Amino acid sequence: MTQAGSIEFKDQRDAGRLLALENGEAVGIVAYFVLDREPGALVAVHTVVEPGHEGRGIAGHLVQAFYRIAAAEGVPVVPLCPYAASWAARHPDQAPAAPAEVVAAARAQLDASPDLW
Repeated sequence: MTQAGSIEFKDQRDAGRLLALENGEAVGIVAYFVLDREPGALVAVHTVVEPGHEGRGIAGHLVQAFYRIAAAEGVPVVPLCPYAASWAARHPDQAPAAPAEVVAAARAQLDASPDLW
């Protein structure tokens, strides 16, 4: 579990979600899946901040933590989530672009199994 201020991040890989927790309460989530082909990737498909917690930077911290997890695992992030994609575009130093073939494979996997998230 990692932290940003009073927010803690918990990766629930089996459930395909990275949670932002404040005082034990989930206040945000990145829904994702793991690309099932080599070289692998973490694929962000949806970012949500719970009502009443918006405007505090939680979504940005979630996406940043997601990229840190991927970097620690040595795999790229494919930001299919519009918020994650816009965050990555604003922070290219923290969010290296995934190779085009990895992005294509992630899109194909999601198209074949839309229930991934």
